Amino acid sequence: MPFYCDIARGHPVHGPHHDREYGRPVSRDDVLLERIAMEIMQAGLSWLLVLNKRVAMQAAFRGFDPDVVACFGARDVNRLLKDEGIIRNRRKIEAIIENARRVCNLRAEYGSIKGFLDAHHPLRLPDWVKTMKKTFVFMGPEVVNEFMMSTGYLPGAHAETCPKYRVISRLRPAWMRAAPPGGW
Repeated sequence: MPFYCDIARGHPVHGPHHDREYGRPVSRDDVLLERIAMEIMQAGLSWLLVLNKRVAMQAAFRGFDPDVVACFGARDVNRLLKDEGIIRNRRKIEAIIENARRVCNLRAEYGSIKGFLDAHHPLRLPDWVKTMKKTFVFMGPEVVNEFMMSTGYLPGAHAETCPKYRVISRLRPAWMRAAPPGGW
């Protein structure tokens, strides 16, 4: 299986995402909600398309501030469906809004999305899929896998030969700090 590293190296769009974000631990709710949203938007589409629409998505979803997005209503959904800068899929847009609401609800028990993720870590992918499906919407195996790898909760974001693997190793992402019984 090829690593994202192979595609991203030297690419003008994939490269910066790979080098600066992919696989790094994330703690902020707005960034984690954006990562969930990006993975939802990518379902059935190319990652390059999502990255090319990222700036417009950040503006359209008001920086992915969960408190703001959670308040989006029918007028906002209609506004988003008309925004040519983003991926205009009603199911995906509504899922992002609903997930923002669920993030806000998680805070009462866990303080943040990171608190929620840390409370359930370490899990193997099938268990993460079950957990995320119970907690959020539009959470298929690929969406969950990419979200967990991109935020450092599952291994596999970078090949061990990739220079970014060493950089991220120094950050000690969650998957490096603890593995499920029996390993990954």
